Amino acid sequence: MRHSKLIPEVNAGSMADIAFLLLIFFLVTATISSDTGINRVLPSDCPTGDCESIKQERNILRVVINNEDAIMVEDELVSLDQLKNITKAFIDNNGDGSCNYCYGEKNPEASDNPKKAVVSLQNGKLTTYKQFVAVQNELSKAYFELRHNYAAKVLQKSVDNLTKADLKQVKNAYPFILSEAETK
Repeated sequence: MRHSKLIPEVNAGSMADIAFLLLIFFLVTATISSDTGINRVLPSDCPTGDCESIKQERNILRVVINNEDAIMVEDELVSLDQLKNITKAFIDNNGDGSCNYCYGEKNPEASDNPKKAVVSLQNGKLTTYKQFVAVQNELSKAYFELRHNYAAKVLQKSVDNLTKADLKQVKNAYPFILSEAETK
């Protein structure tokens, strides 16, 4: 008779249960990062319905971010701090005198009115995302301030108290027309 050594066995019956619980634990506690982008609605081919006026050069404000993150407006180097005020002056120009709520200087080099003003934003291939977002923010601030002033002066309401119809009127008065393209 041979002596058989008893080898201890590990009960593996609950191993699958433990692995499953660990998997669930890591799925529930892990954070999944999601990339956030800029919430923009692309304009239609003719956002204002008057496409001939958009083609006029004076109605287009060209903003370029080069590969070194420098900002140029109409081929002039500007700082990020200046961009908002330049954009506001361009949009609110009232060059053709048709805008009864605009307070612009009627500069013959700037836009006819806010409904015809187009901001063309171009960036280089090496432009940093941080600079691109910063420029987008300044352009958005310019429109926000113009819309805020319109609500206060024309509608005599604060932005927080606007109805849906008021909000539509404000957006119609200062439509956000932004054309984005990568530089050639």
